Amino acid sequence: MLGLCLWAAGLCHGLAAGSSDRPNLIFIMTDDQGYPVLGAHGHPWIRTPQLDKMHAQSIRFDRFMMGSTCAPSRAGIMTGVHSIKNGVTHTIYERERLNLKAVTIPEVLQTRGYRSGYFGKWHLGDEAPYQPENRGFDEVFIHGAGGIGQAYPGSCADVPNNGYFNPVFKHNGRFVKTEGYCTDVLFKATLGWVDSIRDSEEPFFAFLSTNAPHSPFVAPPKYQQHFQDLGFNSKAAGFYGMIEHIDDCMGQMFRQLDEWGLMENTVVIFTSDNGMTTSGCGLKGKAGRPQVKLGSDAAGKPMMSYNAGMKGLKGTVHEGGVRVPFFVRWDGVIEQGRTVDRVVSYLDILPTLADFAGAKLPANQAFEGRSLKPLLLEEKPAWPDRYHFQHVTRWKRGADPDQFKWQNYSVRNQKFRLVEGVLYDMENDLEQTVDVTAKHPELVAEMKKAYEQFWTEARPLMINDGVPLAEEKPFHVDYRAQKASTGIPAWDAPEIRWQDSTE
Repeated sequence: MLGLCLWAAGLCHGLAAGSSDRPNLIFIMTDDQGYPVLGAHGHPWIRTPQLDKMHAQSIRFDRFMMGSTCAPSRAGIMTGVHSIKNGVTHTIYERERLNLKAVTIPEVLQTRGYRSGYFGKWHLGDEAPYQPENRGFDEVFIHGAGGIGQAYPGSCADVPNNGYFNPVFKHNGRFVKTEGYCTDVLFKATLGWVDSIRDSEEPFFAFLSTNAPHSPFVAPPKYQQHFQDLGFNSKAAGFYGMIEHIDDCMGQMFRQLDEWGLMENTVVIFTSDNGMTTSGCGLKGKAGRPQVKLGSDAAGKPMMSYNAGMKGLKGTVHEGGVRVPFFVRWDGVIEQGRTVDRVVSYLDILPTLADFAGAKLPANQAFEGRSLKPLLLEEKPAWPDRYHFQHVTRWKRGADPDQFKWQNYSVRNQKFRLVEGVLYDMENDLEQTVDVTAKHPELVAEMKKAYEQFWTEARPLMINDGVPLAEEKPFHVDYRAQKASTGIPAWDAPEIRWQDSTE
């Protein structure tokens, strides 16, 4: 850490707050939403007017690839290095813990004087050294595990018996009891922190990671009821209801940022952490097809499932398992309403945010991503093609990862996706129905060779595989200790204008 501090110290002087060389950064990521569930992406009946508006006001990357599940995506986002090179090979069993030697986004941004806040789902380790306050964040408002109320063998666990309504969150090391629905609370916490520092001379980075629309698929009552009245089962009603509620929250957030006059010096990014979830969307299996009827609209017309013509859902390395929305809005700087079709990935997020901030990347981390700034600001940027490697990595605890090397993997470039040795032309066959392996034997061989090298580099870095499970769940232990000693106080909610979904 001393080297990082010395590296940072030389870059933090003489900077003007709020200027274009140090814009504020707000990064919003939903959980398990995926690419299809947006009106702007062709969904036939979902109501997302605020995100559709952001789509129109942004540059949108239409071929943006995440990991196939939650913690792996977060590890790559936070470091610019592939998840399995950071030890993250699962969402539980201590395999969700982010390598403590990795340099994170807020640590890079500190070199340019940024203050950073994290709100919502962390999912990169529940033990103290792995928590966001020890990874560079100044303000922390989180739940534990990979979802509110979850608990698994080992350290991965949220507060006991936590729920989506009136949840307990951990705020800067102390548990607090909130009022309202979890997504409302997280947006309010984020905006409250922004309000508290927006007049300072320091730029800010806010990372808002909603728990919704993750299982157990419980939306605020009016959103849930809307879909149930149309014939949706409770899970599907909860999933789609949560997304429509997120959309309303996005609208309220933009209105508040506009009111504060922040939009001209703030970059706002919206994305999701992996492909659309399997169970909530109403589809069975992980292929994402065929379409099924979920309900009927007011005119009696069938409301069918929609996967944007792709194969795959969360937990796969097919296009639908990893493709997500990625909208970048910066009023007055980024051209509105333009679509970028270059294949890019979650590993590009840290280099991009660093580039926005004018921060140098530390030399002691082998960053695999690229800054997207040329694609955002240049008419004809140089953008050499490259390979993107993905692996589901959810082998059983105690198994030898090498036994799964050639299973559940893919290699993607601009035109093709190789899935377990089968090549697809993604420009002409988004559904991945035609095997073109025989037509491109040299390319297939080259992709396999590149993947072989990637695995060889990554295998020694899977440091969490094989470690013993922790005997204690820190969120359980600390919550019970605080409850017994000082109690769990009510959260002192920020005084901002907000219409709660339960009111």
